[in-house]
This record gives sequence, C-alpha cells and structure tokens, in this order.
Amino acid sequence: MRDKRSLHLEVQEHIDCFAGTDPLKEMSEITGDTDKEQAALKWLALTVLHGINFDAKKISLSKAADGTVTVVAEYRNTELPSPGAEIGQNVIDAVRQITHFEGDKGMGPLALGVRDDSLEIGVHVERGEDGETITLKFPESK
Repeated sequence: MRDKRSLHLEVQEHIDCFAGTDPLKEMSEITGDTDKEQAALKWLALTVLHGINFDAKKISLSKAADGTVTVVAEYRNTELPSPGAEIGQNVIDAVRQITHFEGDKGMGPLALGVRDDSLEIGVHVERGEDGETITLKFPESK
C-alpha cells in the first residue's frame, strides 16, 4: 500500500525543486510523465512559479465536458501548455483535496512556501454542466 503524503507538502517540495528552472518549458513537457498524480502536483507547482515570475493576475485550468483541458493566464490572456486530460483531472482533484472544496463551488486561500518567502494564492473552483475550472489568483506584486 502506498503511503499518502500531504499533497500540500508535495506541491511545496516541487516548488523548491523547480524554483531555478523555466516553469513554462517544464509545463510543456509534463504530458510525457508516467506518474500522472505526481505530474499533477508538479504542474501545479510550476504554474505557481510561472505566475510569480511573470506577475500573473490569475491562471485558470478548465476541463470541458468532453475532457478537453485548457489553461489561460490573465496577464496576457494567452493559453499556457495544457497538462492533458488525465493530468488536468488530477490537478483539479489535488486542488480540491488540498483546499477541502467538495461542492460545485469553493473559494479560499492557499498558503505556499516559495523560495525563502511565503505566498497566499486565492483559489476558486467551480463545477457545472459544461465542465470544471480551478482558478489561482495571485497577489499583486509590490
């Protein structure tokens, strides 16, 4: 039986591990990862790093009813590399598990350690007939 560690802690460990990398490049290669659950946590960490590095207002991952997953960042309203359907669903599941949002809608903060600092990201999840979306809202830079 596999020991389930805290997903929150695992995301923070991925943030530490990938802090010196190009998050966008790493995100574009994630669909090839064989462990889809770990890939979801890695993708979430890379998204946080990308949002910080590029001063994003928010980044949303949406999964349509047909299984298509898209990612949009508001700073330029451009699509980021999609993690694919399976990893995308695992990202949604991980965010819901970390934040304990169980219903169709949920909103609240997510505190993460980033490098030698901490960051509070607003998380919004919404599920409907058309699919499901998670949105990470980044604080304004100083």
